[in-house]
Amino acid sequence: MTDQDLPGVLVSAFEGPSAICKDHVGELQKHFDLITMQKFLENKTQLGPKIQAVYIWGGKPAVNQELLQSLPALKIVANSGAGLDHLDLKLIASFGVKLARTPQAVSSPTADMGMALLLATARRVVEGHQLAISPDTENFPTNWMGQEVTGTTLGIVGMGSIGYKIAQRARGFEMKILYHNRKHRKLEEEEAVGATYCERLDDLLQQSDFVMLATSLTPQTHGLIGRRELRLMKPTAILINIGRGLLVDQDALVEALQTEVIRAAALDVSYPEPLPRDHPLLKLKNVTLTPHIGSATHQARRQMMENLVGSILASLNGLPIPNEVLLE
Repeated sequence: MTDQDLPGVLVSAFEGPSAICKDHVGELQKHFDLITMQKFLENKTQLGPKIQAVYIWGGKPAVNQELLQSLPALKIVANSGAGLDHLDLKLIASFGVKLARTPQAVSSPTADMGMALLLATARRVVEGHQLAISPDTENFPTNWMGQEVTGTTLGIVGMGSIGYKIAQRARGFEMKILYHNRKHRKLEEEEAVGATYCERLDDLLQQSDFVMLATSLTPQTHGLIGRRELRLMKPTAILINIGRGLLVDQDALVEALQTEVIRAAALDVSYPEPLPRDHPLLKLKNVTLTPHIGSATHQARRQMMENLVGSILASLNGLPIPNEVLLE
């Protein structure tokens, strides 16, 4: 079967910062004729009717009304990851297009990343590394102190698949687990990890030594943690965000870190990404920043690709779509 016989799938690029994973191209080309955005834009008239799926990797390509109008044969938008805040769901639904994502593939590695950031910040690992390698270091100070993790209280905001896996990991550190969510988990699920539901976010913030944001970005969660919420937290508390940057008022966070309203923060996400090089968060010693790498493992990214392939093929063959997002 030649490329001309394979269904056309729109991808961002093969090269550059927004490219799809090079290791996956060969596997994808077994099933699809991959058409890059640049190639499509150079010949919309011929290629538009051929494209039956959009393969979103790292949020690219952007799906807007102009693109959707240019793809009359489009059946599905296949989105890597769990977050959908970069997509206009009502717009996609209005074109009769299906949507799928890959939530299971990202749950475990993102939970691992959340715990890695919690531990690194509590024990000041990045600062310690800088001290250990500094050419000015002659002695290691005996009063170099971090914060205990074992036996402390972890508040998880967002108890979906990622939040629950964080709770499973935290139980190994004998942590007391509180969680705030739109709804209760089942009683047996709570008991399995020793989690207690907090109907009010304020209660969780006031009691937690670590606050982990693992919720999705919606109009309701935009700016969820602002100046008031930060002041409810303990002065010894650490905030970890593995959700989305816009969950947090970053100006309020900078102020809270500078004035020791809270002890520290660890952020795998920010807004924008990357932050401007003169942003104050980049200059604070009590901040640990990573470049949105929660799901960045070879295993997770390959599973994401395989899940997307399965969803696209199911859609093209009129079969039930794995991990379909039901659009209203």
